[in-house]
Amino acid sequence: MRKKWLRILLASLFLFVAAGAAQATQWTNPNLLVDVETVKANIDKPDWVVVDARDLKDYVKGHIPGAISLGKRGKKALRDPTSRVFSDISKYETLFGKVGIGNDTNVVFYFDSLKTMNDATVGFWVMEYLGHDKVYVLDGGLEAWRKGGNRLDTNPTMKPEKTFKAHVVPSRIATTAEILQIAGGSGTTLIDSRTKDEFSGKDMRALQGGHVPTAINVSDKDTLVKQKNTKTGKMEPTVYFTPESVGKHFNDFDRNKRIVGYCQTGTRSTLTYLQFRLMGFKDPANWDDSWRVYGSNLHVANPIEASNGPQFYNFDKVNKSLKKLEKQVASLEDGLKKLTGGKK
Repeated sequence: MRKKWLRILLASLFLFVAAGAAQATQWTNPNLLVDVETVKANIDKPDWVVVDARDLKDYVKGHIPGAISLGKRGKKALRDPTSRVFSDISKYETLFGKVGIGNDTNVVFYFDSLKTMNDATVGFWVMEYLGHDKVYVLDGGLEAWRKGGNRLDTNPTMKPEKTFKAHVVPSRIATTAEILQIAGGSGTTLIDSRTKDEFSGKDMRALQGGHVPTAINVSDKDTLVKQKNTKTGKMEPTVYFTPESVGKHFNDFDRNKRIVGYCQTGTRSTLTYLQFRLMGFKDPANWDDSWRVYGSNLHVANPIEASNGPQFYNFDKVNKSLKKLEKQVASLEDGLKKLTGGKK
């Protein structure tokens, strides 16, 4: 009898654990990703706008029929590299209104590769910051569209102008002042979406290398589903991510606590922000300044950690490399002149 009850108890425990695991692999907000069939069913409706987040030159070569272009890649059209904050909200209201996006419009951003994935997620985060609650990303991007056997179009699409009014949600952007509090041990979870070498300070892309104290390194590429490259035999990230691929990095964090993502420019971490939202974190944010600003501010003693201690960017080494490269280019040019007899 005891063995019978023990078997029942173990079976119940197994089912409980299995149920918990199954629950952990589900998005809390799956509606933030739309599939190809949803796009096909709604793209021609007046209250839907599908945005191709790629460069205009790629858009004109072939895009989802009915999709619009912002004229530039998403991160260039929606962000000012010289100003890390949204200083003029009216510019966004004007831009979105002109391309046919109003407050009642369902907006879907899509990409076509790892290179442009963040152009779509930048669009998602920007619109969420502006308080738009009908913004989505096409799951799998243009690759998913093509895999579905769907055609592309080369004719540009223009939508009638609408009125867009922002209702900014301040909590969706983290300021450097908040980051300093986190570095001091405020208890907020801080995710560094850069590579391991950037995080350690080995790969330096600001005046100083390293990371913010208390930050946890989860590269944006590590959250993506990987597949074997048939040419190199190496496992490489794809344009897809799943509850499992993301959850193994973020499941242990408290969804009721604030969580902030950052990277070099606040671009890669917009993918992290989208993943936070999909997982149901109640108070997620993206740090727009990110390391480019934080690691280059020499007027303020920003706390920095690095594997070998904080280091400054080696301009002398870079200048020597540039001079060496200039000599190599000059040598190649001289050789070309001799071969062509000085003719262009």
